[in-house]
Amino acid sequence: MRRRLPPALRLHEFALLWTAILTMRFADAMTAVAVGWQVYAIHRNPLDLGLVGLAEFLPLPLLALPAGQLSDRFPRRTVGAVAIALNALIVALLLVVTLRGAHALWPFLALASMSGVAAVTGSPAMSALTPDIVPHELLPGAVALRSVAGQIAIVVGPAIGGLLFAISAEVVYAVAVGLFCIAFAAVLGLEQRAAVGVDRAPGFGELVAGVRFVLRTRILLGAIALDLFAVLFGGAVALLPVYARTILDVGPVGLGVLRTAPAVGALAAAVILARRPLRRPAGPTLLFVVAVFGVATVVFGLSKWFPLSLVALAVAGFADMISVNIRSTTAALVTPNELRGRVLAVEWVFISASNELGAFESGVFASLVGTVTAVVAGGIATIGIALSWTRLFPSLARLGRLEDLRPEPV
Repeated sequence: MRRRLPPALRLHEFALLWTAILTMRFADAMTAVAVGWQVYAIHRNPLDLGLVGLAEFLPLPLLALPAGQLSDRFPRRTVGAVAIALNALIVALLLVVTLRGAHALWPFLALASMSGVAAVTGSPAMSALTPDIVPHELLPGAVALRSVAGQIAIVVGPAIGGLLFAISAEVVYAVAVGLFCIAFAAVLGLEQRAAVGVDRAPGFGELVAGVRFVLRTRILLGAIALDLFAVLFGGAVALLPVYARTILDVGPVGLGVLRTAPAVGALAAAVILARRPLRRPAGPTLLFVVAVFGVATVVFGLSKWFPLSLVALAVAGFADMISVNIRSTTAALVTPNELRGRVLAVEWVFISASNELGAFESGVFASLVGTVTAVVAGGIATIGIALSWTRLFPSLARLGRLEDLRPEPV
C-alpha cells in the first residue's frame, strides 16, 4: 500500500507535515463558514465581511519581514507549532463569543487581527519546511501534495461546517480546536533542525534581504504580483454569504457548498499535478489559467442558477490551483535555503493582500455598486491583467519547465 503513495508522501516527515496541513486547513474552512454567517447576520451589510478581511490583513505590513527573519533564525518546526497553538486559542475565543450571543462586530474584528498575526508568523516557516525535508527532485510533486491536503480540507470542511452550524455554531468551533491540536502534535513530531541564519547579525539588511531577492528575480516577482492582482480584483469568496442569502437563497448549508465548489476544482487540479507535475512551459500556462479564472468569475457573478454558480466556482478553483502551483514551485526552486523564510514571508504578504485585502475591496465595492456588478467587474479586470502581463514581465511569459529551475545566487 505504501508503494502506491506518491513518492514525497512516502517520506515519514512529509507525511506528518501533510497531516498538519490537512487538519489546519480543515479547521480554517469550517471556521470561515461560521464566522462569515455570523458576521453578515449582525448588520446584513457586506461591508462587515470586508472589514473582517481588512482586520486579518493589517498585521502583515508590520510583521511580515520580522516573521520571515524569525523563520530563518529559529527552528522552523518551533515557529510553526507556536502559530498553530495561537490559532487554537483564537478559535476557542470565537467559541466564547458565540456562547455570549455574537451580537457585536468588534470581537470578530479583534480575533481576525489575531488570526492575521498567527498566519503571518507561521506561514513562512510552515512553507519553508517542505523544501527542508523533501529532496529537490520530489519538490514539484510535494508542493502539489500540500495543495491536495489543503483542498481536501476545503472541499469537506465548508460543507461539514455548514451542516454543523445549522445545528450549533458552538460545535463548529469546538471541533476546530480539536483539529488544531492534532496539527500541533504532528508538527512537533518533525525532526528539530538547526536554524540556517544564526551566524548573521539581525540588521536591517538581513531584514529586507527577501524583498531585495524578489525584486531582482523578475520571474518570481511577476508570478507573485500576478496572483496578487488576479485575486485582489477577481476573488468573489468574501461575498459568498451575500449570494447564499439574498441572490441564490440557499441558506447556511448552501453557503458551505458554495465555499466547497472552488475547492473541488482546485482539488482536481492538485491531484492531477501531484500525479503528473506540469511538463508544459510554465509561463504561458500561468497567463492562460489566470485569464480562465477571470472568465469563470464573470460567469459566477452573473449567474442566478445554483448549479451554474457551482460549476463556475469549480472552474475558477481549478485554474487558480494551477496558478498557485506554478508560483509556489517557482518560489521554492529559485530561492536559496538561507533566504527561504524571508522570501516566503514576502510571498505571504502578496497572498494575504490578494485574499484579505481583496475581501475588503470586494466588500467596499459591493456596498457602493452592488454585489453582482462588483464581482463581474473584478472578473473582467482579471482578464485584462493576464493579457497585459506578457509585456510587463516578458521573462515570466517565456518561462519554460519548472524542473529546470535552480536557486538564484544570493
